[in-house]
Amino acid sequence: MFDNLSDRLNSTFKKLKGHGKLSEKNIAEGLREVRMALLEADAHYKVVKNLIAGIKERAVGQEVLSSLTPAQQVIKIVNDELTALMGSQHEDLNLSGPSPASVMLVGLQGSGKTTTAGKLAVHLRKQGKNPYMVPLDVYRPAAIDQLTKLAGELSVPVYPSDTDMDPVEIAKKAGEEARKQGCDVVILDTAGRLHVDEALMAELANIKTAISPSDIMLVADAMTGQDAVNIAQSFDQALDIDGVVLSKMDGDARGGAALSIKAITGKPIKFIGVGEKTNALEAFHPDRMASRILGMGDMLSFIEKAQGAVDEKQAADLEKKLRKSEFTLEDFRNQMAQVRKMGSLTDLVKMIPGAGKNKQLQNMDVDDHELVKIEAIINSMTRLERRQHNIINGSRRKRIAKGSGTSVQDVNKLLKNYAQVLKMIKKLNKGGMMKGLGRGMMPF
Repeated sequence: MFDNLSDRLNSTFKKLKGHGKLSEKNIAEGLREVRMALLEADAHYKVVKNLIAGIKERAVGQEVLSSLTPAQQVIKIVNDELTALMGSQHEDLNLSGPSPASVMLVGLQGSGKTTTAGKLAVHLRKQGKNPYMVPLDVYRPAAIDQLTKLAGELSVPVYPSDTDMDPVEIAKKAGEEARKQGCDVVILDTAGRLHVDEALMAELANIKTAISPSDIMLVADAMTGQDAVNIAQSFDQALDIDGVVLSKMDGDARGGAALSIKAITGKPIKFIGVGEKTNALEAFHPDRMASRILGMGDMLSFIEKAQGAVDEKQAADLEKKLRKSEFTLEDFRNQMAQVRKMGSLTDLVKMIPGAGKNKQLQNMDVDDHELVKIEAIINSMTRLERRQHNIINGSRRKRIAKGSGTSVQDVNKLLKNYAQVLKMIKKLNKGGMMKGLGRGMMPF
């Protein structure tokens, strides 16, 4: 996401840095390129106009023109203005009021409501909540089946909706049933249409009146660009939505919807969907997103992902093993599994500050399948081989390669990399540096 916009903006800032002293003229030229980059990203033209005006007003002032590093000051101003444009700070779900609270998901058909319902259930459970899922799309039996199956996979209770039932009555009864089962948040997956129509809005309005939801969240497809903004306006006018979930942000989204929705509707983006897996939902932080757009990375989100993936007991055990230089291939495999939980390696690299400006890192496309291959190779070893890698001779390597569907060269490469890791751990232990490592932090 935002790759093209980031590239254009960084190219513009690079030109500005080439000027020892900035003038109103070269600032105006730079802002013209910023405006074009934002329009190409499919940001709303009114939003772009106001944003550029705000940047220009500050950029031609004394804080920039008299600065020792004027180009950096311009970048800071753009960062501040982008952050303000997208809402300044993260806004979470509103779960106030009597229990169970209810979150009503609305949106067009195909926008990702059902998948988002599952992701929200996982998110809420991490916060210590007990979610209850409710399928309200009685017009499509497949929609009810999909949510019911998803709820089963997540071990989340679900209301037994049927196509003969009335959505408003389901919504009412679901709240009572959730209360009986000790659930404190009801997630309502409403029906969608291929486009906004009166019948859909009337039904949603009736559900809202009947249950007074704590939070009405519009799920909008980020891939649709300006259409997502128009859809948000329509739903907001009819239902007075509380916020937006932008789905499919991991696809070829140019970013215009994320930049425009808050400015046009006044309603915050609360979450973004960044993949198909049920843990691929990120809280939307405007300041962090602005940093990502400008290629400054996002270490806070990186750390949060790491914390969510790390098993505390495994981390404590690993710390002891590292200090004794007893890091086995089993430990290596477990670490790979925890890294995979954090998401795409390519996306993780982009969160590192400076990665956006480093050509090698910027163009690096990390193949996540390599981690799958490593895991397959280690799983094909016997328990003894995983704990004593030195016994893996030529015939064992052939057997491991055959069992994992890889080549002997792949097995050799893994063992070579593992041996280098062991050497590094021993060096760190010798120098006493391992003592300084925090629990669960890897030295490689």
